[in-house]
Amino acid sequence: MDDRETQHLGTTAPDLARAAELLRQGGLVAFPTETVYGLGADARQGRAVADLFAAKGRPAFNPLIVHLADMADAAQYADLSDDAARLAQAFWPGALTLVLPLARDHGLSELVTAGLATVGLRVPAHPVARALLAAFGGPLAGPSANPSGRISPTTAQHVLAGLSGRIDAVIDAGPCPVGVESTVVGFDGETPILLRPGGVPLDPLEAALGRRFSSWDDGRAISAPGQLRSHYAPRVRVRLNAEAPEPGEVYLGFGSGTGDLNLSPSGDLSEAAARLFACLHQLDALGRPIAVAPIPETGLGQAINDRLRRAAAPRT
Repeated sequence: MDDRETQHLGTTAPDLARAAELLRQGGLVAFPTETVYGLGADARQGRAVADLFAAKGRPAFNPLIVHLADMADAAQYADLSDDAARLAQAFWPGALTLVLPLARDHGLSELVTAGLATVGLRVPAHPVARALLAAFGGPLAGPSANPSGRISPTTAQHVLAGLSGRIDAVIDAGPCPVGVESTVVGFDGETPILLRPGGVPLDPLEAALGRRFSSWDDGRAISAPGQLRSHYAPRVRVRLNAEAPEPGEVYLGFGSGTGDLNLSPSGDLSEAAARLFACLHQLDALGRPIAVAPIPETGLGQAINDRLRRAAAPRT
């Protein structure tokens, strides 16, 4: 598993055709999305999905998101309620994953769903991801393209640093513009549930349905990707809501003030989200504990703080 030659592909039509062929052959290809780089495998091939879990070192109880070319494909794999269809029409393509009941005769590998009766579906907005899905012509399982639990990748270089030799190829399209994973939404009967905050803030989701969402409790069983308590984690200790670094720490700032790095000197949460994982990669490489400035718990700040809390959680 660890002696593959990992091809570094561009975004030309021949490169995307090569990536699609590797996927059809059961290979693993990292690809850019607007959120982070995903690690693609044919979601219908059990062996390919098993290889994906092995390459990441991902626990088999942690389900995967399936990426689709368009909304019309969703009905083949899941049952969409009226509310789910309304959210899909409003936010697809984009940084929203919907966890939905599996359709009859869906054809997906059971490894994708971790044995659950639901599946997470997303139609990405990134033009290269969309071109790859069109060239491949099927559903792609696509968790973040990094060793499980580590900092998510927002560049091809991040992917290669963690998975070179374990995957067949990475498609390099430069940095990801959003920088945090998709928002994950599920349903308990008629009640929409925010399973994971992400690239689509909660307010517009609630506005689209005209009602409030419930929140997933960390004490419940895992029902969607990104719910492990310790996740997105550097190798070093992370301390949150720090007004200043302690001796020996490096400081990740936000807004005005100094720091070793700053997520957004102007206090822009969109800029902070886009820079979050890249900054954590840079600071982690220094090998010193990381202190992080307070981040507002509004808009995209909810997703940023979710990732930071999981990065700082005790390792299990």
